[in-house]
Amino acid sequence: MANAVEAVVVFAMRVGAHTIWTAVACMLALAPASVCAEEGFDTEHIFGFMIGTDVGNPGEREFQTETTGRFGKGGGTYRALAQEVEIEVVPLPNFRIELGGTATLHDITGVPDIDDRRQFNFQGASLDLRYRLLDRERAPFGLTVAAELHGERIDETSGAKGRMYGTDFTLAFDRELIPNFVIGALNLIYQPEWARFEMAGLSEKSSTIGAAFAGLVRVRPNMLLGGEMRYFRQYEGIGLGEFSGQALFVGPTAYFQLSEKSRLTVSWSMQAWGRPAGTAASLDLVNFERHQARLVFGVNF
Repeated sequence: MANAVEAVVVFAMRVGAHTIWTAVACMLALAPASVCAEEGFDTEHIFGFMIGTDVGNPGEREFQTETTGRFGKGGGTYRALAQEVEIEVVPLPNFRIELGGTATLHDITGVPDIDDRRQFNFQGASLDLRYRLLDRERAPFGLTVAAELHGERIDETSGAKGRMYGTDFTLAFDRELIPNFVIGALNLIYQPEWARFEMAGLSEKSSTIGAAFAGLVRVRPNMLLGGEMRYFRQYEGIGLGEFSGQALFVGPTAYFQLSEKSRLTVSWSMQAWGRPAGTAASLDLVNFERHQARLVFGVNF
């Protein structure tokens, strides 16, 4: 039974991006055309790899699944798929709490400096806290501070067992550039990470800083289309020590309001430029992947 499940998941990971987008488009074409969006934007979930400043209204509860795929390294075959299940609640005005659990699948063969493995494991759990400092309806722009704490037993890149801890700090800004038509967002990111690997007995510390920009346009009452651009720099040590590499990701994002209580976000991102430290390469496939994709489905209850 386990072999059958693994075969199905591996097959899903090998489906091309064109096929995935075609399937999503067909599903949305069959969705009811009567779904109408509210005036303005609710930026809590419209972005793929970024976050908006909205956090929901007090008393709201949401269930969300987030599927993230990362593909391509500097040689061989590299596929990593993470499936996260999350529960979100808004206990107080401007404050949101999210609890999540993640399972991962790795299919790695012939990648330099990473052991070959094909495995499916429970990865770990996370706690995401967000507080909105400025509401863009009452201020020139929206501003939210977010901290996601996560503990893991599987390394998300190599699939190696160990103990991994980290926090993703994000300062999010957004503003309606054209009311009810165009929304722009900016994220400033700092991600310190600690890891101790079980087999090798080695400990590692790293940190990543980044800046990301997104723009979305309302093309239909229930549909937003646009793109995201993200730039990252990775360092050894949690205090931004020795420089390891950098990468720029760009790609499209689409958001669909499927019904009054359900939504879908689809995003794909390609490494357009990058460079590991000490090389003249045009991509950094040591510290980052060539392609990243994300599919998020959520429902209020």
